[in-house]
Amino acid sequence: MDAPVVAFWFRRDLRLDDNRGLQAALHSGMPVVPLFIFDRTILDRLSDRSDRRVAFIHQCVCRLSEQLRSIGSDIVVLSGTPLEAFAQLVERFPIAAVYTNRDYEPATLERDRLVEEFLRQRSIAFHTFKDQCIFECSEVVKPDGLPYTVYTPYSKAWRARLTPDDYASFDTTPLLDRFWRTEPLTIPTLEEIGFHSIEPGVPAIQLDAKRLHQYCKLRDYPALDATSHASVHLRFGTVSIRALVRHALDLGADAWLGELIWREFFMMILANFPHVVEQSFHPAYDAITWRNDEEEFQRWCEGQTGYPLVDAGMRQLNATGTMHNRVRMVVASFLTKDLLIDWRWGEAYFAAKLLDYELSSNNGNWQWAAGTGCDAAPYFRVFNPLLQQVKFDPTGEYVRRWIPELGTPDYPTPMVEHPTAKERAIAAYRAALDIHGKGMR
Repeated sequence: MDAPVVAFWFRRDLRLDDNRGLQAALHSGMPVVPLFIFDRTILDRLSDRSDRRVAFIHQCVCRLSEQLRSIGSDIVVLSGTPLEAFAQLVERFPIAAVYTNRDYEPATLERDRLVEEFLRQRSIAFHTFKDQCIFECSEVVKPDGLPYTVYTPYSKAWRARLTPDDYASFDTTPLLDRFWRTEPLTIPTLEEIGFHSIEPGVPAIQLDAKRLHQYCKLRDYPALDATSHASVHLRFGTVSIRALVRHALDLGADAWLGELIWREFFMMILANFPHVVEQSFHPAYDAITWRNDEEEFQRWCEGQTGYPLVDAGMRQLNATGTMHNRVRMVVASFLTKDLLIDWRWGEAYFAAKLLDYELSSNNGNWQWAAGTGCDAAPYFRVFNPLLQQVKFDPTGEYVRRWIPELGTPDYPTPMVEHPTAKERAIAAYRAALDIHGKGMR
């Protein structure tokens, strides 16, 4: 191949439609070579060789391949570090430019810096585009130019700034003949990249009007199938954020739109305050003396705490890679407050298990529950797991679904007394704040 081409690097945008960076590549005037890299720097850190997320990504890449084959193209799929993959790519193709959509996590920013430098040394342009969010970290800021650190004013500013141009679709349909033409290629199997062949079990996205209109009333009840199941699809980009915002606005689904804004709020917090990856947003809380009892942590992981709503949530997570959002808050509060175990332990466990895991939301929600974050529940407010069960699973349908031995001698008694554990947690938090002279928050 002698004529120059451009490459489009798929990452968190595993779709052909409404893909901003892909549309730009197709407008480049050169044939577009689609590319996906199974990044070994990520895959080699995963301990579970049956990781459902890898299986879902593989499934999505195969679907892209099928779509591209139907128009006489295909996707180049490589396995290795990004630098190794691009070294192979530039040997194989006369690449004039690489197009991709931006990532915002610290590790991915460093990855892209290294790739851009590699390409620059070979006179290959690296073009990135905003695609996984409506507004980037510097676009919705306070009047003084500083980032918001509280959700409610951020949400109001986000909504006030929004115009139809912000959620307009990037239509690629008229441009599909601009892909590179090739015979079908070989995609490595899951086994060839070191994982077991499994069904990922990702629920289909549900965006019907009735569901989204009832979302505000029913979203907190884990026994009901009342949520959109959009989070996994948004995480890996099988649907665009713009399509979801358009849908929410068309239906007037304001509460559901608020959840999409929460996602962008946490993305903005991570981008502007990267220290939250390893530290509390408020440094005073890094002085908390955690108990960090490993045996108690293991019982929490296995769903053997003796608190049914906590245990049902953890068993659902372990079995399916999903957990209802209300239950996520309860199990996180129980770990950090009732057991006084560092929120980073729980965050890491969720990171290893959740199908919809993304760093910004996982970190933001764990710090919210722990009371250490930017827009957190005050530390002296502690979820009572028994009252939460009475309120949000009043018939016990959810807990019975995941705890068949509930009510028998095989189910453990509560591992802590909640009132006592609550007071212990409040004392530990207060002591940390006293060290920093912060007083009660």
